[in-house]
Amino acid sequence: MTILRNRVNELGISEAVVTQQGADQIAIDLPGIQDPAQAKDIIGKTATLEFHFVDTTNDSQQAAMTGIIPVGDLLAFNDQRQPFLLKQEVVLDGSSITHAASNFGDQGAEVNIRLSGGTAVSAFNRMTAENIGKLLATVYVETRPVERVVDDKTVTRYKTEKRVINVATITTALGNSFRITGMNDIASASHLALLLRAGALPVPIHIVQERTIGPSLGQQNIDTGLLSVELGFCAVVLFMALYYRGFGLMADMALGMNLLLVVAIMSLLGAVLTLPGIAGMVLTVGMAVDANVLIFERIREELRLGVSPQLAIFTGYQRAFVTIVDANVTTLIVAIILFSLGSGIVKSFAITLAIGLLTSMLTAILGTRVLVNLVYGRRTIKHLSIGITVKPIKKRYPRDAANSSQET
Repeated sequence: MTILRNRVNELGISEAVVTQQGADQIAIDLPGIQDPAQAKDIIGKTATLEFHFVDTTNDSQQAAMTGIIPVGDLLAFNDQRQPFLLKQEVVLDGSSITHAASNFGDQGAEVNIRLSGGTAVSAFNRMTAENIGKLLATVYVETRPVERVVDDKTVTRYKTEKRVINVATITTALGNSFRITGMNDIASASHLALLLRAGALPVPIHIVQERTIGPSLGQQNIDTGLLSVELGFCAVVLFMALYYRGFGLMADMALGMNLLLVVAIMSLLGAVLTLPGIAGMVLTVGMAVDANVLIFERIREELRLGVSPQLAIFTGYQRAFVTIVDANVTTLIVAIILFSLGSGIVKSFAITLAIGLLTSMLTAILGTRVLVNLVYGRRTIKHLSIGITVKPIKKRYPRDAANSSQET
């Protein structure tokens, strides 16, 4: 299941789910898949690599024609059906490969291989050092399911095929990194690198059932989710406009820009907006105005203390900034933990939430400040449209306090 998850991740599909069903079955859900044939080809291949020394003492053409294979050898062909006699001993297999990447080098398409440490790699280094000048073959091993009808029943058998990818002369001892050349094209190299990165399946698998679910139910859920975003947005916009008046309208404009930025960033990242993602957007709508509420209430406090409107605006944004950053950073930490430890569904929610937090800080602090400066900046004002009427608190001086105590 771990290897299958890795292969699904290599497909770049969001919200893929790999679950166990029963004792010997695995269900894989791939939402939004564009090429099911490619997905099945990558997921179902029991593919790995093996490295064999080439037997140059016997005639491979004759062995291919007669079918008589020398003891200790095996017969394999390349894509051009050219036969090769290989030593049966496996010098190195794909279990030692930790990373593979395709590239286009001087000799055409190639795959760069990086190996892990351990005894197998040490033995590979020693054996190549002892056989400098000999031929080493890179063999692609794949197990295919073959269905046959026996007594009116379909029986699945598995056939292992070995195909020679590359034959090269050993010029130096091979270490932890080397490359495989002679690939047909860059697409073949990329495909091989993907399978090697994801890991070789330890057992062959067979696709027993394939279903394509139509979008009717999913479309209904999406419509309901988008309706929840719209209703939440309208409710927040109405509340802010009624409670904070002019400043509330500025917060509403920043909220609309916030939603636009969230969708734009997700589009740039190529993310799929799923139902958990929509839930993250609904939460973002509710949380995005928190910063503005803190700023506006701070401005009200300054006005109650008798501070001038311009100074109240400056102080409100300045003193509320630290509180806003603290509140958003703690929530962002939780989103990061959800993304790192959660499954695909939780990750989608965490990504949307994190993006919404970052954009809300930008729009709520910088966006509304630009609008406030545009309306109230560079002129003398006596009143701010910030909701309820605030009355300055009467300043009490020491002498007034003393008189009050004597009267008491």
